Amino acid sequence: MDATTEPKREAAPTSAALPRGYPDLHDHIRSLADAGLLVTVERPINKDTEMHPLVRWQFRGGIEEKDRKAFLFTNVVDSKGRKYDIPVAVGALAANREIYRIGIGCRLDEIDERWVKAAQNPIPPRIVEEAPCHDVVIAGKALDKPGSGLDGIPLPISTPGWDIAPYATLSQYITKDPDTGIQNVGNYRGQVKAPRRLGMNPSLELRPGIYNHWEKLRQRGIKKLPCAVVLGAPPCITFASVQKLPESVDELYVAGALVGSPINVVKAKSVDLLVPAEAEIVIEGFIDTEYLEPEAPFGESHGHVNLQEFNAYMDVTCITRRRDAILTSIISQVTPSESSLIKRIGMEPLFLNFLRNTLGIKGVKRVSMHEPLTNIRKVIALVVERDIAPTELWRALYGAAIFHRAAGKYVIAVNDDIDPENADAILWAMSYRANPTLDMHVLPHRDQGHGPRSKRNNGEDASVLIDATLKEDFPPISLPKREYMENARKIWEELGLPRLKPEQPWFGYSLGEWSGDLDAAAERATRGDYFATGKEIAKRRRKDVRMNTEVRNVKE
Repeated sequence: MDATTEPKREAAPTSAALPRGYPDLHDHIRSLADAGLLVTVERPINKDTEMHPLVRWQFRGGIEEKDRKAFLFTNVVDSKGRKYDIPVAVGALAANREIYRIGIGCRLDEIDERWVKAAQNPIPPRIVEEAPCHDVVIAGKALDKPGSGLDGIPLPISTPGWDIAPYATLSQYITKDPDTGIQNVGNYRGQVKAPRRLGMNPSLELRPGIYNHWEKLRQRGIKKLPCAVVLGAPPCITFASVQKLPESVDELYVAGALVGSPINVVKAKSVDLLVPAEAEIVIEGFIDTEYLEPEAPFGESHGHVNLQEFNAYMDVTCITRRRDAILTSIISQVTPSESSLIKRIGMEPLFLNFLRNTLGIKGVKRVSMHEPLTNIRKVIALVVERDIAPTELWRALYGAAIFHRAAGKYVIAVNDDIDPENADAILWAMSYRANPTLDMHVLPHRDQGHGPRSKRNNGEDASVLIDATLKEDFPPISLPKREYMENARKIWEELGLPRLKPEQPWFGYSLGEWSGDLDAAAERATRGDYFATGKEIAKRRRKDVRMNTEVRNVKE
């Protein structure tokens, strides 16, 4: 279906009974509670100093991804003792893959296919006349009443000690292309600057649609860009908003395709935009295209504090919300984080689809984006077939480096016996399967992308492409064969020793350079018959070779 197809307008029933084929945020949180994936905190929690540090511990405290949970804070206060009537959910979208899966409503092994199909077959939203997001409407001078503007929304401080204000982090900015009329929904941060003024950082290295809309109006002398900022939405909308999709595609269309159902949208109250009908909170206003003002510092997902820059700001004209609104905030900054995982789950299948189907490369099995500390974009591993043609392998490496302008600083091809999730295994493959002279290419003239801005080389960066695959047969991996390791594990468990978490490789296997004679000799050794092998070895003595000459290189 064409992504630019006009949405279908329907007369809607009351806001409480809107038809929909997808979970809203309230449904999602109930599902997390039923699945034992929600921690509800009822004691007072200071949003300015305690909330994010508390949840941050599950990402920096040695807790495995599968054991991370969503948090719902129902008693939110700030450093001035103010109490808020809106609960805050943190980690509720992608603290782990199971939470993300529940948000879409499919099995884990179906997510990749869902993303590829959704990007290719978007579904137009359904326009309704009434919506839950308009249960409460605050507009005009009413916003100036204390607690009725942005000061009434419990936005937390993400990185206490470094951030200079609360920021909207899981905030979807909606704007419209003045030429095509296509809306863009992108997730950007917003610094709270006054009860009616919200900052905006559009991450220019990603070339977002909102920046292009802003620039088009600025060049035409139009001083105000209409904007709506969604704080809390059905999970599928959040998932679509964090992906880099073509500007010809409205993310609300892709969100609908993710769940196989049109998204309910409603016209905003003070700007000419369509917003999700089931949004929790919507901030409406106009972004100034004439003036910029300092914004940040803010702890960023590349693991460093982003220093102050001149950026745009929005004058708030209206705030709407559900009566039972829940604010969502996302754990970002140093990865792994909720922010990196929510992007990675959708981005990896889109990379793989680009290599396989757009470029038509045969033999690529998987794309894995390294997450801890590097923030998924910088280091990418391609898992390829052992017999992939060298030309196809290099097309895959180049393709991965160009698919996303901010991704692919290091792209490494490995075979499927290497676990791409294990950086130690990647370094092992690079150390023994790659010759830097033959198997490494450097692509100059790349943008620095997302991260601290170095002034070296006029701000340009590069990509390094590495072929760390096997090009010839190698001797076996020097670990006991699988059957011996499995037997030893049974003994380990009988002894009541600590639970094992096997990491590849955890048993030895052949890489092609291993003969039947050697296999038979090794088998005899496990039976204790190694003296028989010693007798065979003695028959092969010779004095016409140098020390350390490989037997395989000497004719008998």
